[in-house]
Amino acid sequence: MTVSKVCQDAAEASAVVTQLTTEQKDRLLLDMASAIEQHQDAIIEANARDVAAAREAGVSATLVDRLTMTERRMAGLTRAIRTIVDLPDPVGQVVNGWTRPNGLLIERVREPLGVVAVIYEARPNVTAEVAALCLKSGNCAVLRGSSMAMETNRAIMAALDTAIAEHPDVPAAAVQLIDDPSREAALELMRAKGYVDLLVPRGGAELIASVEQNATVPTVIDGAGNCHLYIDGTADRDIATAVTVNAKTSRPSVCNAIETLLVHRDLAADWLPGVLDALAEAGVEIRGCAAVREVWPKAVAAREEDWGTEYLDLVLAVRVVADADEAIAHIRRWGTSNAEGIVARDIDIARRFVRQVDSGSVFVNTSTRYSDGGEFGYGVEIGVSTQKLHVRGPMGLEALTTVKNVVWGTGQTRVVA
Repeated sequence: MTVSKVCQDAAEASAVVTQLTTEQKDRLLLDMASAIEQHQDAIIEANARDVAAAREAGVSATLVDRLTMTERRMAGLTRAIRTIVDLPDPVGQVVNGWTRPNGLLIERVREPLGVVAVIYEARPNVTAEVAALCLKSGNCAVLRGSSMAMETNRAIMAALDTAIAEHPDVPAAAVQLIDDPSREAALELMRAKGYVDLLVPRGGAELIASVEQNATVPTVIDGAGNCHLYIDGTADRDIATAVTVNAKTSRPSVCNAIETLLVHRDLAADWLPGVLDALAEAGVEIRGCAAVREVWPKAVAAREEDWGTEYLDLVLAVRVVADADEAIAHIRRWGTSNAEGIVARDIDIARRFVRQVDSGSVFVNTSTRYSDGGEFGYGVEIGVSTQKLHVRGPMGLEALTTVKNVVWGTGQTRVVA
């Protein structure tokens, strides 16, 4: 089936999916979670083939980690789908309302976008997570994964298809997987104007650039995560150490891990060497400025490009700064509006940092690793928006809806002045 036909079928199916009741959607999601559990062995076997092929092709350890589906990650996937079932259905929610002097009642009501498409790389869990988010929010899902995860994606989609087939009130085209990994197929999806209501790319710089240059459908960019953590001179040192180590080492291959550590000069001599020792023990390569290398000579000299690199690996750029203002200026220059953090006991400094840092999520005295739809209470996320329209930060159910103005009257007619 061509990409155009997939999108056309999704657009037609959306007329039905947008009208599904909360009960219908929740029953389907529960059956999807059960189907994934029932097909778990087949999914893990398919994933093993993808992982083996990726390793043979010399794919980086970071991408292999993203690709791998263990029993633990499978359990997390089904748990996330069931969490979505427990979340309030955004469709039909009255966001606000007011009465005009002429008696008209104006309501702003949430409704589905229609057809949501996602292009994603190496993350087979996205196949099920996006399907669940889209269905709960009344949308059809068009999924286009990469060749690296194709076997796993097909196995997950086969499980989802069995669940959907048990619900005659849900069109088969409610969730579709495009199994053509070619660039031409991706371009066709980017240009499916009139059928696709929102496209979310989840991948590297090359994919994002292609979408920005070629897409004619509305997009929300899930961009790079060059995340920073600033340790202020007023920071609690134990908290600063714990947050720094967690934000870098708990899972370095994801976009909410920090790539640059900015440290107030008052902490350079006595606190910084200890935390760099702890990071080095965890296998982190330190690339530091001259002030960092002066107090910790084992650091590699940081180059200009290090400040703008999303390593997605056990590598950390470290810079000593004069104060919060210099840290904020650095983030403005190099940040990607994904997630930024500060550790500080001075509440005024923390508040100024929050106000002035341009990012979808800002963390105070806690790890940037919490920049995640599940941690925010969204169940899962369809992506992390690094732009400002129409949504920002981790994207949950509400991000997949729009607002309709509903006006209630009692026969009022407008008088032309």
